[in-house]
Amino acid sequence: MPVSSEDVLLFVKTLNEISNYDFTDYSDKSITRRIEKVVSDNGLDIKSLIDRINKDSMFLEKIIRDITVNTTELFRDPKIWHILRYNILPKFKEKKSLSIWHAGCSAGQEVYSMLMLLNELDMFDKATVYGTDINTDIIEDAKKGVYKYRFNLDYLDNFNKIIRENPFNLDEYRDIPYSKYMNINKIQDKISILPFLTEKPEFSKHDLVKEDNIFNTKFDFIICRNVLIYFNTRLQDRIFEMFYNSLKEGAYLVIGLHESILGSISEKFIKNGTIYQKK
Repeated sequence: MPVSSEDVLLFVKTLNEISNYDFTDYSDKSITRRIEKVVSDNGLDIKSLIDRINKDSMFLEKIIRDITVNTTELFRDPKIWHILRYNILPKFKEKKSLSIWHAGCSAGQEVYSMLMLLNELDMFDKATVYGTDINTDIIEDAKKGVYKYRFNLDYLDNFNKIIRENPFNLDEYRDIPYSKYMNINKIQDKISILPFLTEKPEFSKHDLVKEDNIFNTKFDFIICRNVLIYFNTRLQDRIFEMFYNSLKEGAYLVIGLHESILGSISEKFIKNGTIYQKK
């Protein structure tokens, strides 16, 4: 069901007035598309939707979760993980500690991808890893580390490309079983990440739109992929500035394939595809 620009403004204004959520600087296309889906899924017009979120706080939280939900997968975009594995992470081998923030981590697959990779590089124990997302339900899913098997068959192909194979030496093959990191139950249609991985990261709610770095630390890596694409340029610039200030000197920011840092803030980074190093 199409919604007008006036409908979007009214919806966003209402949320600002009755909650702590602020969608003012989301991209017009993104927020419009998501509101249209929410309206359609709930069988409401925009006026009825606004009336209900005004009266029902639990429904309001449900709508926020529906609007902010996103998807990811283990080792999404394998070429990025190849660069991390062979070109960047080895630079941190001799460091005593490693701090990583996955901002907008969704259901945690990216966090567990990094932990698997760190374990293969013998860097697991020295890493402190945080995962944050605005969606409280998805954070609970991330803590559990349980995913649909048939829906996520590409997980295993990506695992093979990163953990087992070496694209720079095709003769090299590491015969590492999936069971080293996950239990696969085809009958129950489940992939369950092993406890030594799920117990490692600290997952928490965080709103990139309204909050700065909440961890009182600076990071060696900030991973924020396929999140900023939903924000307008002004909000992107503010978040990039916050990320810059949250990184150690020479540390890395990883963003999505269809995202980029533009404008004056870009001069503070050295760009390598979607991986940016703080100058």
